[in-house]
This record gives sequence, C-alpha cells and structure tokens, in this order.
Amino acid sequence: MNTFTRRGALRTIAAGAASLALPAFAAWPERPIKIIVSFPAGGASDIVARVLGEQLARKLGQPVVIDNRPGAGGSVGGLAVTQAAPDGYTLLLSNSTPISIGPFALEKQPYDPVEGFTHIALIGTAPCVVMANPQTTLKTMADIEKQAKASGRLDFGSGGPASIGHIYGELMRKEMNAQLVHVPYRGGAPMTTDLIAGIIPMGIDVLTAFVPYFKAGQIRPVAVTSKQRSSLVPDVPTVVEAGYPGLVLENFFGLSGPAKMPADVVSRLNGATGEVLQDADFKKKMAELGIATQPTSAAGFAAFVREQVAQLAPVVKGSGVKL
Repeated sequence: MNTFTRRGALRTIAAGAASLALPAFAAWPERPIKIIVSFPAGGASDIVARVLGEQLARKLGQPVVIDNRPGAGGSVGGLAVTQAAPDGYTLLLSNSTPISIGPFALEKQPYDPVEGFTHIALIGTAPCVVMANPQTTLKTMADIEKQAKASGRLDFGSGGPASIGHIYGELMRKEMNAQLVHVPYRGGAPMTTDLIAGIIPMGIDVLTAFVPYFKAGQIRPVAVTSKQRSSLVPDVPTVVEAGYPGLVLENFFGLSGPAKMPADVVSRLNGATGEVLQDADFKKKMAELGIATQPTSAAGFAAFVREQVAQLAPVVKGSGVKL
C-alpha cells in the first residue's frame, strides 16, 4: 500500500471511529416530538404542556405537538406513552394523577408508574389547599381533627372520585385517625358552589382556582399541603406549620417518556427543560398557575416519583375507589 492510499485508509477509519463515538442524540430530534396530556384541553396540565412545548421547540429545532388523551384517571394517556417506542418522540406531561393515583384506582393496574416510564425532568409542584365554609368553626387543621373525632363524622368535598383532593382527604383520615367522609362531585365547580353554600363544611382541591374565593371571603383557606407557603396565598400556613408533616403532598408536573429511553436523549431533554425553567416569562406563567418551578436531575425526579407513589398507592387502594 503506498503512502497516499495508507493515509486515505487511516482517514477513513478515523472518520468512522469518530462517527461511532458521537452520542446518539446528535441526530435527535429529526422529526416532531409529541407530548401526551392526560387531561382535556384548557386545564393546568394542558397549559403547562403547551407553554413548555413552545419553548422546547425553539431549543430542540423541531415542532412539539400536544396530544390530549383524557380518561380513566389519566391512565389512558399514561398507557399510550408506556406502549410507545422509547426514542424520545413520544412523551408524557406527567403529574400525580396518571402516575401516583389513577393506575391504582382501576380494576386492573395498567402499568407500573415507576418502572414503566423514564422520568426525565421535574417541571414544578403545586399544593392542594384544605378549605372550609367561613361559617364553620374550622380554622385550623387541629380544628378539623377535633371536630371529626367529636362528632364521629366530618364530610369533605372534592372534584371527583380518585381526584387528588379525594385522595388527600383519605390521607388526612389515615393520618388523623378520624372519620372524614368523602362527598364526590363532578368537577371542582359544583363542589365550590356547595362549599360556599354551606352544604358541605370543607373541601380539598388544587390551590390555584380558589384564590379569588379566598380574597372575597366566600371560602376560608385552612392550610396548603406543601412544605413552603404558596406565593398565591402567603398568609395561609402549611400543613407542616400546622403540626402535620406527614400530610405534605404536592401535585407535580413533569416530563416522562417510555421506559428504557437512551441516556443521551434523556440528558438532552432534561437540560433543555432546565433551561426553560430558568426563563423569567415561563416562571411567571407557572407562578400564575400556582406552580413553583424546580429544576431537577432525571435521577432526582425519578426518586421524587418513587417516593410519592409509595405514599399514595396504599391510600388509593385502601380507599376502595374504582374508576
């Protein structure tokens, strides 16, 4: 082999080796990415997905399409993602409903919410709020426990069976060892109407929608379910401050994909999402929804999910609710 040919061969081998050394995500994404939302259009999860998708599209250079697939406590959308190819093109706007609650409220559990997904990035968390009709004597969490034990029963409303408000009430019942009885509604709006009217003494739901009623004095906020106070209601104590650290629960919003996604694709998605979470406009929009953004590693998010599933799965199963 002459020198020219030898050099050419070496260059060819080197080029081939370099191409093999390139990470898999160098060519990813080559086509649009789909984010499945397990709720109808217009809700908080849908808004988060659309705002995030818009920003990710700019950073990744491909369109991000939002696909709403509600039903079965979020499990319809969740199942679709677990059955998709783990190539980074089908993702889930994950939150507590399709991950920590819905799968355990079905007759047959459709997927493993921990091992059935690759949990990529935590977007943020939003607390629930425990609230009461202002004509009641329920001003603190201790008041709720005291009255439930004294009367032998205390009703609470939620947005429906297996909603996060319902499951939180079951968690309260277990933690307080008190007879809290669930009154299910078809959505937060009718529950709110009955709470204001005094038909039910207390209700539990995600915080955001209730702030105007608190400001108008129509509903009394008792406690938020997060470790830190919410900027939406800074005067309302947390369950930790109220003496119930075992009742901390935050509805999370995250980005998840099918199990066994390539590590380099996960890393790129986590990094791009982390950059979005630092954007001032994005943070402002999330704050308006009552969501505190929390940039986290993929490993950190997976641990968060594992912990919440361990907390809620037995509560959901113990409640006997079936969707």
